[in-house]
Amino acid sequence: MRELEYLSRRVTAIEINATYYRTQSAASFAKWRNAVPDDFVFAVKATRYATNRRVLGEAGESIERFLASGLTELGPKLGPIVWQFATTKAFDEKDFADFLKLLPSRVGSTPLRHAMEVRHPSFMCAQYVALARRHGVGTVFADSDDYPSFADATGAFIYARLMRCESARETGYPTVGIADWAARARAWSGGGEPEGIARVEAPSASAGPRDVFMFFISGAKERAPAAAVATLAALGMTPAVD
Repeated sequence: MRELEYLSRRVTAIEINATYYRTQSAASFAKWRNAVPDDFVFAVKATRYATNRRVLGEAGESIERFLASGLTELGPKLGPIVWQFATTKAFDEKDFADFLKLLPSRVGSTPLRHAMEVRHPSFMCAQYVALARRHGVGTVFADSDDYPSFADATGAFIYARLMRCESARETGYPTVGIADWAARARAWSGGGEPEGIARVEAPSASAGPRDVFMFFISGAKERAPAAAVATLAALGMTPAVD
């Protein structure tokens, strides 16, 4: 808990990964909520039991159990819920549509935002992009050579997972790389579509202002906090440490 208290004064959001592997308690969510500043946000990885299955349309019970586990204890500190799919899960339009229909827009009085982390190249198609947009869910952009990497904006927010941190670099990414991602975050936040990253379709017209969630994961994980701090500094968003 002290590590969370320390880091939450230096970055503005954290992705909770433990929720992917096992159900957490309402008490745990409440402790995390109380350990961080008022303007801090948690993205939450959804349970693997909902996404790692042959028929996604049969995930209703697992989804309901996960959403009832207490994550609403985070209150306004609850950010997007990330639904990560297996690398072997190919796009099936009907089955994926059935899954998206199972995702509620709120639990009680708490609004929910959903981000799809699709990891099979078959999702890089116009049919998936159109389906995600119809349901208003975001699509995770992965800065990676190992997973599909496409930046089509499908929801009202942007969610990026940057996976190229290197141990030899103090900030994980080179200085120019930090500057580039800060510029892309600024463009996304303003409703624009940054250049230099792959998409399925041509960039659409400028949207309105939107939240951007950007996390440094994988690669040299020990460098991820420094990469996040450096990116916030490049954006002029360094939190005040209390």
